[in-house]
Formats: sequence, structure tokens, C-alpha cells
Amino acid sequence: MDFKLFKEMLKRTLLVAFTGAVLACQAAAPKPQQLVKGISNIVPDERQSLVVKEVVGLIENYNYKKIKLNDSISSLILDKYIKDLDPYKYYFLASDIKDFEQFRNSLDDDFRNGDLSAPFYIFNVYLKRYNEWLAYTLSQVKGKYDFNQDDTYVFDREKMPWITSVPELNEVWKKKVKYDLVNLKIAGTTPAKNVETLTKRYENLKSQASKVNNQDVFQTIMDAFTETIDPHTNYFNPVNAQQFNEDMARSFEGIGARLKLENDILKIDEIIPGGPAFKSKLLSSGDRIVGVAQGAGEFEDIIGWRIDNSVSKIKGPKGTKVRLKIIPVGRELSSKPVIIELTRERIVMEDQSAKKTVKTIQSNGQPYKIGIIRVPAFYADFKAANAGDPNYKSTTRDVRLLIDTLKNKDKVDAIVMDLRANGGGSLVEAIDLTGLFIDKGPVVQVKDIKNNIEVSEDTNAGVAWSGPFGVMVDRLSASASEIFAGAIQDYGRGIVMGTQTYGKGTVQSSIDLNRLVNPSILQRIAALVSKDAKTTIKTVEGKGGAPVQLGQINLTMAKFYRVNGSSTQHKGVMPDIQFPSLYPMNKIGEDTEPSALPWDEVQKSDFKPVADLNPLKPELLKLHEARMANSLDYKTLEQDIADVKKREGEVSVTLNETKLKAERDSLEAKSLARINQLRVAKGLAPVKKGDKIKKEETFDFIEDESLQIMADLMRFTNPNKAELVKVKAGFN
Repeated sequence: MDFKLFKEMLKRTLLVAFTGAVLACQAAAPKPQQLVKGISNIVPDERQSLVVKEVVGLIENYNYKKIKLNDSISSLILDKYIKDLDPYKYYFLASDIKDFEQFRNSLDDDFRNGDLSAPFYIFNVYLKRYNEWLAYTLSQVKGKYDFNQDDTYVFDREKMPWITSVPELNEVWKKKVKYDLVNLKIAGTTPAKNVETLTKRYENLKSQASKVNNQDVFQTIMDAFTETIDPHTNYFNPVNAQQFNEDMARSFEGIGARLKLENDILKIDEIIPGGPAFKSKLLSSGDRIVGVAQGAGEFEDIIGWRIDNSVSKIKGPKGTKVRLKIIPVGRELSSKPVIIELTRERIVMEDQSAKKTVKTIQSNGQPYKIGIIRVPAFYADFKAANAGDPNYKSTTRDVRLLIDTLKNKDKVDAIVMDLRANGGGSLVEAIDLTGLFIDKGPVVQVKDIKNNIEVSEDTNAGVAWSGPFGVMVDRLSASASEIFAGAIQDYGRGIVMGTQTYGKGTVQSSIDLNRLVNPSILQRIAALVSKDAKTTIKTVEGKGGAPVQLGQINLTMAKFYRVNGSSTQHKGVMPDIQFPSLYPMNKIGEDTEPSALPWDEVQKSDFKPVADLNPLKPELLKLHEARMANSLDYKTLEQDIADVKKREGEVSVTLNETKLKAERDSLEAKSLARINQLRVAKGLAPVKKGDKIKKEETFDFIEDESLQIMADLMRFTNPNKAELVKVKAGFN
């Protein structure tokens, strides 16, 4: 479905409202923020005031729920915000919670007016309590502890009352320190080393807490706000918006290195093959970056910086140069840095793109060669596509190339699409990918906020693969994955195997808030923000100055339906052949989200199924169950799931060293025994505790059994390995 025209209409509609609202926002004096003693208070800025006000307008006028903020919504936002900050009741006191009641029915009005003083005040109280926790725990690390006592540590206090006094809270924190120490003690390190390790751990938390800024606080507030409305309407601040779009594009512009922060030093975690860092041969994993300069500019010392701020200096448009001061791995930090220069390029994240493997299995004495295509997400580099790049990255383009190889080089008999843990992505890619397996026809129906229904079709004649086909899904398969799996199932194009999917049947449109606001207004906001010395604003150079960046909102604006008329919302896609779920169904899924939209139906589309596989499903299920009855893998899977369910209800752990070690040893021994039982059954040597298992020796029982199901399908429907889908020659 093409949202381009819709977005242009939305832009024209909102521009006047946005501009007027900004002026009104500037004219109204904000309420004075309550200050929290003992900390440096974090305060909102005018940019954030503008964003929250306009997000309210977008939600009230364009969200699919057509919801208006009121006192009831305000109450829900407050509860969610407090829970997001302190889910297990480690930090806030009962008196704090009582104090926050003053805001229960006013957040709706505050947000509509762009007033963020209340949630920022709540966060500052949280930050004070967090700093108190760090100070107390650091003071307790060197204390004397009796690890022979039969006391326990309650790690999950969600359903317990809020603690009423600081001494009582200190006892909870002291037990947390004891728990951390007993874990280190069981690992076999010395008491002195354990104190050193834990001190460094808490000092690092202290360092990270000191780097929290108002953008972090604002993101937390907006998460609580938007997720109260619906689970998939989300605001992204500028940094998170960039990361979201890079994930969608499976590409970014920079030097091609994954970075991590270790003791306030930026460290190279991994060099991405093919990127500038890789091609230069000047950088290695473990090298420390202590300074960054843009082109011939001055170096900035980045030691102690937040990782996102450091990364933003290293990334940049392709073709531009960046210089780095490097302390090579193995050298002391006091060593003289090595200076290197790199030219940034567009980096394609191949390890997060679609990939193929080929397996040959035996079924009833006959070999079957099956190609497996693992698709981690439905991605597309829209920026590159709009710029006319003929090699832009997308799921469909990648999969089409993989199919071509599987068909012409590997000569496979069948293909299985692995969508396990695929949380979705581009709706357009879901439609286009479906088109690789069906010869024209509707793929998904989309109902907008006005209840208009549009049918999105595959319009390309021909298919990329016309042979036997299957789809693997699990509870984490969502959104675009469900569109694809549902269409394949409705068309009878293949067998869907796995567990009931997530159940996300809503469509989000990404809206860049900067595009909806007059640039002159942004300039005025930038000037206002820059007056606050406590706030650091990242600007983007451009004609006429440096406007602030507002971020983007992914707004739920439509709901999608299968071609059979059924929504995937709440119910998801039910596989033809079901497996036990590795994930707790009562904790993961759209039906566990209190603000989720309900399930419903629309009229079915006019589509022609490829085949009717329903008569075969009982026989496929019968053969599957017969294998499971004698399967050690299946029995082990069921035992593992039962053990996980048993541990789900646990909220505390013993602090008695002997008992805790015995529990851990028992679980490890049980797990090792199961692993070795499976290894011996597969002709592999048993492993000992602590041994690393080679990647090629790991088993994927769900995949293996899915391939057996595919072999059964081929024996019933395709004994001569002929094409299953009769289509016009060629593929456009």
C-alpha cells in the first residue's frame, strides 16, 4: 500500500495546526517545576514541550483508536510511567507514590499544553532514589556476610506493597549486594576479587546514571504515554529514530565497526567485513577510541562520553572523512594514541539480512534436498530506493536472489521460509515477498481510520519459486510475518509450521515531525533551547541555520486483514502443524497487551487459492505426531518448557551458599544430561561441564521436524517433484 499521497495530505492538513500550536505553546508560561533536593535536577526544554503537544494532536486526530485524552487515560499513563521506572519496587517509597497522586488526573491536560514538569519531577525523585541505592550498595560491598544463613532475596517485588521507610529499603538493597556476592563466590573467585568486581560494577552504574539527560527522560515519558494508547504507537527521539531507520534499511553510513562502552572507554567490539575499517586494516577488535575529529578539524576527547554521543561523531555521510585517536588493543591507556583517517561509506549489515542454507534429509528411503531461507525482518532501504539506487537493500530483492541460487545452483526440491522471531517491518515488503510465491492476486486488506478498506495486491505475473513450500513461525513472528504466513496459508500455497504467532494486526506510518513544522518555527525553538546552558542540543547543518531535530512518531493509523477476511490482531496466525511454544504464551503476544486493539473480521477478498491442502493436513499431523511419540528431541523440548513454566512463578532466591550452589549444580547437571542424551542419540561424543559446543554440533529440532513435514507433503502432493504452481513463464 502506498502511503506517499496520504502523508502529503497529512502534512498539508497539520502544518497550520502545528505552526499555530507552537506559537501558542511559546506564549503560555509553563508551570514551575518542583525541584528535588540533593541532585542536579533534569528539566525539559521547549523542543520537548512542542513534541508532546503535537503528539497529543496526532493521536487524538489520526490514531486508529480515535481516542481522546482524559482523566482516565492520565491515570493509566501515570501508573505505566511509575511501573516503567520501578517495576519491582526497589527505589520509590510509599510516600513518593502518595506524592505522585497529585498528578493522577492532570497529565492529559499537561501534555495537551506541552507541560512536562510533572513527569520530569517524578523522574528526578527516581534518580535521587537510584543514586541513594548506588551510594548505599557501594558502602555495603566490603561488609561481612554470613553465607550459611537461611535468608532469601526477593528479586521480584512487583506484587508486593511499596516500602515505607529508608531503613526497610536499605535491607532490600543489602540483600541485593549479598546476592551479587554469593553468585561471585559460587563462581570460585576470591573474596577480595569479588569486592573489586562488584565495586567496579556499581561504580560503572553510577557513571552511567550521571550521563542521563533530558532526552533520555523524555523518551521514557513518551514510551509510557504512547504505549498507554496502543502498544505500537511509538515516539522516537532523534537518536532512536536514526537507529530505527537504519535497522529498517539494514544499512548505515559510517566506518563499519560495532562499538561498545567499557569503563567509560569506547571500544571496538567488531569490524564489519567490507567496510572502511575492514579495508583499511588499521583497526582491530579491542582497540580503544579516545578522540574523534571531523576531516581536518580539531580532535574532541570522548573518554567518559555516552556511547550514543560518541557514535554520532564517528558516523556520518558517505564520502566524508573522520580521524580517530586509537589506543591499540594490548597497550596501556597512557600510551601515545595512533591517529588514523577513514572515509565513511554506506555499510550494509549482511549478518542481519536474509540468508540461505541447504539440507538433505531422508524420508521413506528417498532423499529430499530442501533450501531454508532465514528472514530476520522485513527490511527496506527506502532512502536509497527513493534516491534511485538500483542496488538498494530489501527483503524481497535479497530473497529473490537466494531463490535463484537455490533453484538453479543447489537444485533443491523444496523451500522453507524461516520467520521465527521475525517481528515484522515493512508492509510493502510483506506484499512483495508474497508475490514471489503466488501468481498475482490480493495479499492483504487494510482498513483505515475512516473504515475504508483497500486491498493490496501482488501485480507481478509469475513466481520466483513454484515448487513445494513451507513457512516456519513462532510466538515472536509478528506483523509483516503474519501477513506473509497468512497469505501463504489462505492461498494453499504451502504449509505453515510452528506456534501461534504474536497477533499484531495494525499498521504504523512513520512521521518525521520536522516535516510537519514550519522551518522558521524550528529556528525559534532552537534559539529558545540554546539559552538553557544545562541542555545540549545536537543540530543539523542546513540552509538558513541549524534547526533542532524533533524525532519521529510511528502512529497506528490502520488495521490489516488476511484475504480470507480475518484479522491477525490478537489471534495471530494458527499454524497447520503446531509445536509447543518455547515462549510463555501468557506473557508474550498481543493478547497480553492491555491497550491492544480487538480482533474482528471484514469481507473476504476475491482471491483464487493455488491449492486446497486442508484434506492433507490430518495425514500430515498424524505422521508428525507419530514421530513425536518416539522423539527424544520432542520429549526434551517438553521437559525444558515444563521447567521454564515451573520457574516462572519464582520471585525469590536463597542466599545460603550451599543451597544455592546445590540448586545451580542440579539444574546444570540436568541440562547437561539432556544435552548428552541427545548428542549420543545423534552419534556425537558427550561433553563435560564447561565444554564449548561447536556451532555445527548444535541442533534445531523444530527445523529438523519441519523438514520432515515438508518431505511428507512432497510425497503426498508431488511424488515426481513437479512444479506445484502453474503460472506464466518468466518472472517480472
